[in-house]
Amino acid sequence: MKQVVQNYKSGELAVLDVPVPGCKPGGVLVRTAYSLISTGTELMKVSEAGMSMLGKARSRPDQVAKVMQSVATNGLPATYRKVMGKLDSYTPLGYSLCGVVEQVGAGVDDVKVGDLVACAGNEHALHAELNWVPKNLYTPVPDGLAPRHAAFGTVGSIALQGVRQGEPQLGEVALVIGLGLIGQLVVQLLAAAGVRVVGADPDPVRCALAEQLGAVACGDPGSAALEAAVSELTGGHGVDQVYLAAGGGSNQPVELAAHLARDRGRVVDIGKCRLDLPWNAYYEKELDVRFSRSYGPGRYDPEYELDGRDYPIGYVRWTERRNLACFLDLLARGRVDVEPLVSHVAEFEDAVETYRRLKDGELKAVAVLFRYPGPTGEESEHAVEAAPVVAVPAVRRGTGSAPARPAGAPVRLAFVGAGNYASSMLLPHLAQREGVTLSTVVTTTALSAANARRKFGFARATTDLDAVLGDPSVDAVFVVTRHSSHAELTRQALLAGKTVFVEKPLALTEDELAGVLAAVEESGNDRLQVGFNRRFAPLLREAKSRLGVRTGPASLRYLVNAGRLQHGSWYLRQGTEGTRFAGEGGHFVDTASWLLDADPVSVYAVASSGNEDLQVVLRYPDDSTATISYVTTGAPGFPKETLDLVADGKVLKLDDFVRASVHGPKRWVSSRLPKARDKGQSAELAAFVRAVRTGGPMPVPLESLVATTAATLAVQAALTGGAPVTLARPR
Repeated sequence: MKQVVQNYKSGELAVLDVPVPGCKPGGVLVRTAYSLISTGTELMKVSEAGMSMLGKARSRPDQVAKVMQSVATNGLPATYRKVMGKLDSYTPLGYSLCGVVEQVGAGVDDVKVGDLVACAGNEHALHAELNWVPKNLYTPVPDGLAPRHAAFGTVGSIALQGVRQGEPQLGEVALVIGLGLIGQLVVQLLAAAGVRVVGADPDPVRCALAEQLGAVACGDPGSAALEAAVSELTGGHGVDQVYLAAGGGSNQPVELAAHLARDRGRVVDIGKCRLDLPWNAYYEKELDVRFSRSYGPGRYDPEYELDGRDYPIGYVRWTERRNLACFLDLLARGRVDVEPLVSHVAEFEDAVETYRRLKDGELKAVAVLFRYPGPTGEESEHAVEAAPVVAVPAVRRGTGSAPARPAGAPVRLAFVGAGNYASSMLLPHLAQREGVTLSTVVTTTALSAANARRKFGFARATTDLDAVLGDPSVDAVFVVTRHSSHAELTRQALLAGKTVFVEKPLALTEDELAGVLAAVEESGNDRLQVGFNRRFAPLLREAKSRLGVRTGPASLRYLVNAGRLQHGSWYLRQGTEGTRFAGEGGHFVDTASWLLDADPVSVYAVASSGNEDLQVVLRYPDDSTATISYVTTGAPGFPKETLDLVADGKVLKLDDFVRASVHGPKRWVSSRLPKARDKGQSAELAAFVRAVRTGGPMPVPLESLVATTAATLAVQAALTGGAPVTLARPR
């Protein structure tokens, strides 16, 4: 299928061939009939992409701050690879469309194949021929409403949420500053609510359009006529509400709002404009400044948007989806008219030229629609019908080796998942490795597969997992998806006879771990590696060698300054993705066990309020102990990982994979790494590829992978029970 994309580094726009997205449970696959260009938000993004790197940095200081924090935590080279990899990727455009349901995922019962739906979301309602849309981001289109009008659903919801934030009442007077697409819709919604509306915009054509659509008067923001109109309508008191629907770097909209608002009036920010509030003006009138967050409650909440978990109507009357349905109802009943806003309808294949004309000012438009080939919902024929005590599990190994491959034959690798970690920490090493062929990349979103294929040279990109599992030429499969899918994908790949590299964690529950081991037993295939890369870090390996063989028990202390996650991170979705420690704690358990040359026999854990900061104590067969302090409340500038191991009168110290030392009869201190923190990914991948090529043993014994996973999962049991958990070994 085809999709409109942009490279944020170069500014290039393209209509790209990408794989068809899969129809996942909890959503529907929609064939687009019309999609709407947001002439404000999208053109701002297009313009930013055309800036120099300095210009991009100035336009997004929030992102610059994140980059600087990443440099402090991960080092400059790793951060550079990650940032440039993200910049030099195709990103999608679009977030408002109407289309025909082509396939219905499991758990969806409110629409059927052939139904016309309006869709929202900058990850799901894209300028693409097909989109997978989760349940709370689509709604059925009322009978009789034209698809081209229903395509306005998302921007209409944005305008509607802004109006709701203003709490208009019958007979009030409102000022709308900025009469672009959102502003024109706000004007109509306020008029439909019985509010008299004044509009402000420097463009006389837009002013005339707003008056046609219900505004009492409109004018240039700096004109005396505008102030006179407000004075006449309000008896000199000022407007009850001001809606900021303008963009740009001028502070004029905020100052005009203070000047024309009444005492204790309401100012609602809908657009992205400068907000340097003049203190005296806002203080003296005690103005109520409010923000409107996109389409409404549910926005940016992954449990609502992705998991389909609705908010009870008694507590949240207007959610994203209910706003979307409400706006479509207003359109269907003729209370809002979007046809006068349609400046141009372009064929989807002409998307790049259309964006160019808009950016250059050649095409003056309030709203532009893309029309797609195929069914539009207006024809009688619709889309194609859908094809309807914690026990450590016993490891029953397979052969432990694989048949040697033909000498000189390349190792053919497939990736399931190609997100930030795979693209910045794994694929750059593999793409440059001699004797490796990147065969197929599988992702749930079509564009990420296309990006990985372009950047790393995969022979094939798809959203179909069977294309990998059923391909006899694929030697090994990398599972680099979200945590909740690791165990099941690993299980399927093992049963398909593939050698598997799964990024941590291997499993999130004991049942998932048992399922993986059942697949090993059923298939006889134990060719498995988990991405516990720190044991392969050259600096740590050198330090362990300098420490020498232990003769007595050791005490290990491991401080992980994990830091807080950003709001909206999928790591916070504990209901589906497990706890944060369950997701990444295996790294630290594995590192401790490798340093101590044993697997833990018991786990004890205590947590601060909210389980944010953890103290995990592991005990080993020779009475060695390892304490892992996993904290989120530390200083961001402090190193992420520091480690001390004390044994036999010696101390091994690791400082965030930058410097290591061993103190004893002879003191050894490494030189400080000049460029990057090498946490072992390259060496780990080299060992894995070597095992695949030669058919020899896997880099880490399966028993160790299972023991580490079981110990990591036992942390939650220890927290719940408030007592140490014994890890019972099978006899």
